[in-house]
Amino acid sequence: MPAPVLEPALDPVLDHERAHLAAARAQLARMRDSAASLDASRASDAVSGEALGATLARRVAALTDDPSTTLFFGRIDWRDPAAGDAARVEELYVGRRHVSDEAGDPLVIDWRAPVSTAFYRASPAEPMGVSLRRRFGVERGELTAYEDERLDAPGGSDEAGADDRAGSDILAAEIERPRSGPMRDIVSTIQPEQDALVRADVATTVCIQGAPGTGKTAVGLHRAAWLLYSFRARLDRAGVLVVGPNTAFLDHISAVLPSLGEARVAHATIETLLDGSYRDDTPKNRRWLVRGADEAQVAVLKGDARWAGIIHRAVWAHVGQPDEALVVPRGARRWRVPAYEVAEIVAELRSRGVRYEAARAMMAQRLAHSVMLQLEAAGDSPDDRVQDSIARSAPVKAYVKALWPQLDAAGVVHRLLADADFLHECADGDLDPHEEVSAVWEKPPRTKGSAKWSPADLALLDEAADCIERTTSLGHVIVDEAQDLSAMQLRGVGRRCSTGSATVLGDVAQATTPWAPGSWTATMTHLGKSDFHLEELLQGFRVPAAVIEYASQLLPVIAPGLAAPQSVRSNRGELDLVETGPDTLAAAVTNAVRHATTTPGSVGVIAVPGALDDIAEALTHAGIGFGRLGADHGDDADHQVELVPAQVAKGLEFDRVIVVEPADIADAEPDEATGLRRLYVVLTRAVSALSVVHARPIPAPLTS
Repeated sequence: MPAPVLEPALDPVLDHERAHLAAARAQLARMRDSAASLDASRASDAVSGEALGATLARRVAALTDDPSTTLFFGRIDWRDPAAGDAARVEELYVGRRHVSDEAGDPLVIDWRAPVSTAFYRASPAEPMGVSLRRRFGVERGELTAYEDERLDAPGGSDEAGADDRAGSDILAAEIERPRSGPMRDIVSTIQPEQDALVRADVATTVCIQGAPGTGKTAVGLHRAAWLLYSFRARLDRAGVLVVGPNTAFLDHISAVLPSLGEARVAHATIETLLDGSYRDDTPKNRRWLVRGADEAQVAVLKGDARWAGIIHRAVWAHVGQPDEALVVPRGARRWRVPAYEVAEIVAELRSRGVRYEAARAMMAQRLAHSVMLQLEAAGDSPDDRVQDSIARSAPVKAYVKALWPQLDAAGVVHRLLADADFLHECADGDLDPHEEVSAVWEKPPRTKGSAKWSPADLALLDEAADCIERTTSLGHVIVDEAQDLSAMQLRGVGRRCSTGSATVLGDVAQATTPWAPGSWTATMTHLGKSDFHLEELLQGFRVPAAVIEYASQLLPVIAPGLAAPQSVRSNRGELDLVETGPDTLAAAVTNAVRHATTTPGSVGVIAVPGALDDIAEALTHAGIGFGRLGADHGDDADHQVELVPAQVAKGLEFDRVIVVEPADIADAEPDEATGLRRLYVVLTRAVSALSVVHARPIPAPLTS
């Protein structure tokens, strides 16, 4: 194992590296001052000036130095393999952004640059032109240590830097550093297999099955940063979106992309994605307010992919059959388009596969064209302006409105869920009678405006909206915890990347919704990305061995055949099982929290929502400060101790986790398998230590 060189009184190597850091900081300040001095008002026009001003503002912000960290975290001594032995060795410092001197020579290479790939992937077996890799220890923005790995030494021994993830003390210290506040980037600790996924081509849709602590979320976020760096012009125009399971998760990851210099990535939960509230420019007819909830079996039914066909038929069922001719007065004459000819136009438009509203707009033009042909046959010479005038005329507009009415998604879905006969007609055998009865509202709202839409209804509304008008596609979508999405929700996400690509992240062992598809093949098919690359991450960097081994006892029950993750950390972590009585449960939790707060780092107390009030009262009485996560209690302040509802814990991480009454957590779900999967999620949130406090017996799979 290469031993780190810690800070001595005088170390010429460390002094040299500190001098390079000081020079890089000075040059970054120069670059920022230079960008700030540019005058956007000298642009050729006001519009260009505004665009240039916004670009310069982003540039200045991106060049801001963060004194709490260093500009670089590693160095490689690199010789271009393509240039042969004559090539000179270059010292390349790898960091979060590019820094150059006045002559344009690089002092720091952006981690996303192609040459930086060697820092992450070079090995003694395949050195990629690297003779030495150096990692730096950092404390409060200063270099405190360095660790060298020789890749050109014969034999590939420890001295040569053999590929041993646990062999780097600096790397291990960074991975195990206490957590506080939002999630950090992992740019200095990316592993070779993670780097390969981060740098997958923009046209490739990647699906990452990752056990807890394998870094799948971080890989997805760093992939977004790499894509924006490598395909800036394309993705700045098309857009990049991150979809997460809840707002607590989005708050947790909110600092990662800005720390990497990317602030223009949109974030949404599946609900805010489908109701449009994550964007300020969403049309009003695509924004729906959730005010209701479905029972689990109804939500499962509404999440079924069969609704795509039902909604498509419901939208197009509003197109009528012409029973009278169109009559258009023009000049002294009246021109007729017979009903049979109109029917042929309708049939042709319906067969084209375009959206309802697009075909509706074509209808007016097609009717006007039929009148134009009659004008030409009568000896007139009309042009396109005449056709447009006819299409906009009152008789044509009234005829189209009656035959092909304008629709909105809320009206279509309201009719489906309020009118049993209409649902039966549109179901066309896709639903059995019992399912049709379950889907229809027991007390239908009188109007679409009074409908109490449920979260499951959002996917139906989004499907209907897309049938009426095409949903705009983004360049790339990253969806985390994708294993929990229903088929209809996945279709909604897929529409947002129909002409782009996706990065899909999740763990089938952590599927905690009854409507989950159950396999990545099914998930990706519903997403519309059946051609995808699947990668499984099993090397755990976040969860220590003692914790992951305990939680993995659930895997044979919740995900048969799925391999158990392996922690690669040298520190096995702490596991403490605390059995107490029902009357002393809150006191036992308080004692566990008090013990957990004696060391630095975040503490998460996870329990069913009903138990958190008692825990909050006990902590308040003990004088222990805390925050609460969740829609009703979330705030923007950082707290060392957070009370977390079990349903909100997914995707979060804490240094020390206290799980309260695991049997209650499992029992709170609609079935045993889902309950144990929820428990698996909760148990694997710990980075350093896990305490399980219980009065009830622990679920049987965990007692073996």
